[in-house]
Amino acid sequence: MLTNSQLALTVVVVAAITFACRIAPFVLLRGRGRVPLLAFLGDAMPLGVMIVLVAYTLDGVTTAPATWLPAVVGIGTTAGLHLWRHAMGLSLVGGTAVYVAASLLMA
Repeated sequence: MLTNSQLALTVVVVAAITFACRIAPFVLLRGRGRVPLLAFLGDAMPLGVMIVLVAYTLDGVTTAPATWLPAVVGIGTTAGLHLWRHAMGLSLVGGTAVYVAASLLMA
């Protein structure tokens, strides 16, 4: 079993590695012009993320209201927030929060 100090050190190391992985693309691509592949990925990835989340949400949905109702409410909230504000982050976080809340309420 890990001691508290070993556990804290593990969390710090994992957090540092995660932070480095998140910031590395920005550091490596700083000062470069618009690269066509990255421009394509920047345009296509938000839609790809939405498709994966919808597929994940609908996986395992049955005719029981406790499964399909949270899915419909979450997807509807995501779509509504995106149509209202056109902000991908708000849509993803808001829709996910409503889906989780509805799933917990229906359980």
